[in-house]
Amino acid sequence: MNLDRARELIEVQLQFRSGYNRNSVRMILAEVQKIHGQEAVDRLIRELDLENRFDLKPGTDFSSLR
Repeated sequence: MNLDRARELIEVQLQFRSGYNRNSVRMILAEVQKIHGQEAVDRLIRELDLENRFDLKPGTDFSSLR
């Protein structure tokens, strides 16, 4: 998955803001981490304000979700 596609998928999840959508975002970030690394994940978290919206913090390891 490229970063633009990940961003698009996360933006769709942000429209709903439920716990299920938070889990979907976490799975997307796990895939991004696998392919692009932690730096790309942290950048998406900051760019899309996921810390405030879903309490997802930069530096979080999502690799256990794969």
